[in-house]
Amino acid sequence: MAEIATPIELDGQYRALREEAGYLPKERAALIVRGPDAAEYLQGQLTNDIEAIERERGCYAALLDRKGHLQSDMRVLHLENDEIWLDLEPGPAPGILKHLRTYSIGRNVEVEDASEGWAITSLIGPRATGLAGFEGLGPEHAHRSREWDGTEVLAVATDVGLDLITRADQSASLTELLRAAGAPEVSEQAAEIIRVESGRPRFGLDMDSESMPAEAGITERAVDFEKGCYIGQEPVARLHYRGKPNRTLRGLRMSAPAEHGDPLLLGDREVGKVGTATISPALGPIALAIVRREADEGDRLAVGDSAVTAEVVSLPFLP
Repeated sequence: MAEIATPIELDGQYRALREEAGYLPKERAALIVRGPDAAEYLQGQLTNDIEAIERERGCYAALLDRKGHLQSDMRVLHLENDEIWLDLEPGPAPGILKHLRTYSIGRNVEVEDASEGWAITSLIGPRATGLAGFEGLGPEHAHRSREWDGTEVLAVATDVGLDLITRADQSASLTELLRAAGAPEVSEQAAEIIRVESGRPRFGLDMDSESMPAEAGITERAVDFEKGCYIGQEPVARLHYRGKPNRTLRGLRMSAPAEHGDPLLLGDREVGKVGTATISPALGPIALAIVRREADEGDRLAVGDSAVTAEVVSLPFLP
């Protein structure tokens, strides 16, 4: 992984990601679900319509507890060989693995932790698909594989480019191919600026096990309200059809940089905490946060007991 970038380096990396393409290794967990009952089983566990996913396509989904709170979000890929790949943050992965194995008893399903065998490299930017030889790959979560000068690569379309999946022992070869194609390595700092500007929350930073999908702003992408039952369906559906979340994911335009976890105050009342905070070369200090609904767009919040203020804005910051 690239070292922490200086402001000048970060500005150059940001421009590469906005105008061309840059790459960085991505730390993710990989759970493979296989067997004749795999899709049907996951249909009753996850929030999205897993059985509707065709081969070489995918979706975004979540596993909830019975009260509708997030246990993890994940990308779900229906591979060409009919296996289902769950791509998620490493932190919640052991708990998700245990859950899926426990509730699969009696079904013709196998759940494997394949994290050690695979590596993911994110290629971000408008030139990503052309540079990697995957022109036209889309929509988001669509995927296909090709051999690139002896390296087998599975490319997955993302909202900002591609995720390139290789066997772990071929990740160095992929890095050399990307460099030879003209893509610079960028820091996680630069990639996080793009994510925050896009308004996409990250589990463990902007949403957690206390968040419901509607609060985290992921309902439209992650929840199918026409499918059958799944864990946590009732409170999620009740909130969607009858209620209004008490908290909502928002953007923050900061007067100065803030830190993750800093309290946000509307008058004397705490209405949330700063999630991912960053400094955008285009926008200045910005952040994501789940805030109470009384903090309306345009309101200015105090950040802790400092002089820093945060204006509540809609998402995304940039299209």
